Amino acid sequence: MATAQGITTDHYKLFPSPRNRQRTVFLHEVFVPHPYMLIDLESYHFKGKFSLFAACRLADMKMGQLVTLELPEDELKFKTRFVPD
Repeated sequence: MATAQGITTDHYKLFPSPRNRQRTVFLHEVFVPHPYMLIDLESYHFKGKFSLFAACRLADMKMGQLVTLELPEDELKFKTRFVPD
């Protein structure tokens, strides 16, 4: 069984999605407090690069997902279009 390589930042403990094209944590971040929700980032048709991580927010140990985006306009696009199930 393969183990996921974790990444720790100042604010999160992250585990990259196997569907990521990049394992980079980009500058623009959106924490989604829905750890089991399927988020299809390809369907947003972002202009820049993006990545998705399973995340534990260190401040309160809240589990969720972290969407990271290269461009600020893509962050806005995600925030306005994302609707949790």
